[in-house]
Amino acid sequence: MEIFKSMEQHDYEQLVFCQDKTSGLKAIICIHDTTLGPALGGTRMWNYETEEEAIEDAIRLARGMTYKNAAAGLNLGGGKTVIIGDPRKDKNEEMFRAFGRYIQGLNGRYITAEDVGTTVADMDLIHEETDYVTGISPAFGSSGNPSPVTAYGIYIGMKAAALEAFGDDSLKGKKVAVQGVGNVAYTLCKYLHEEGAELIVTDINQDSVDRAVNDFGATAVAPDAIYSQEADIFAPCAMGAIINDETIPQLKVKVVAGSANNQLKEDRHGDELEARGIVYAPDFVINSGGVINVADELYGYNNERAMKRVETIYDSITRIFAISKRDSVPSYIAAERMAEERIARMAKSRKQFLTNGHDILSRR
Repeated sequence: MEIFKSMEQHDYEQLVFCQDKTSGLKAIICIHDTTLGPALGGTRMWNYETEEEAIEDAIRLARGMTYKNAAAGLNLGGGKTVIIGDPRKDKNEEMFRAFGRYIQGLNGRYITAEDVGTTVADMDLIHEETDYVTGISPAFGSSGNPSPVTAYGIYIGMKAAALEAFGDDSLKGKKVAVQGVGNVAYTLCKYLHEEGAELIVTDINQDSVDRAVNDFGATAVAPDAIYSQEADIFAPCAMGAIINDETIPQLKVKVVAGSANNQLKEDRHGDELEARGIVYAPDFVINSGGVINVADELYGYNNERAMKRVETIYDSITRIFAISKRDSVPSYIAAERMAEERIARMAKSRKQFLTNGHDILSRR
């Protein structure tokens, strides 16, 4: 793998390899862009088959965080860490504390958080060695479970998408087909139910389905039947790559807006939604409530302030549709342009992040 060639292609700033023989730590920290501020992105632990696969995942995810943080209006750049190992059996205290020391050595250029394969308890161990970590236990000043905040952001963004599709942002009487009823989607269903939306739900976990049926009067359907429902809105809240060649022809909705990451299997599927007149709320914008919430910890967490900022997702989604019309491009491209335009504006006044006594980390 030609690492520098890969980094040059999308202007990556830094790739850091971290190893600790005693604990078995093998970690890769990727910092994509710090134009807006220090790079914030979670730590993923996964049993990668090869080191090259781990590097590719780190750089792909880091770039995604740059766009997510920029689109969310945060003064943060994008980064990501991957730890090579099986999270079910390879974890130990020494590993995360050694990793915390590596983060501390970056002197604030990178801030980590929980991700796939890591937990709040792991973040607490990292916190033993550095303050550059979010998503720690509430006892240490964390925001706690981010699911309700993420769900609120999805709900707010869905209303903005409804305004674009129907001319009114009210969800009362709208039929919403929700794929996956986990922690985030269950709270989303609560918001939708309280506004008077009709819910159609599915999940591979029958208990989750039963809970939504009992609590919100939802109609349950089989997993494969969720795509073909006569509904107004499809909310993918489970797996990624769910908007693809097989599912798009089945959709009978006017809006796609949900919490799942990487909903489009390929970019061309975003083009297909546009061609069919389906309004798509780009996933990395509408599901940014979680990162907005943990970012507020950097100021000393305040729930009211965080929720107010999450409400700006409505404006972000609305702006994406405006850019889409302005440039005659699908919404997924418009979302990237919105992020890129913000980064470009800030790049004129500052470049790489260096602590200066006035940044958000110095105010902690």
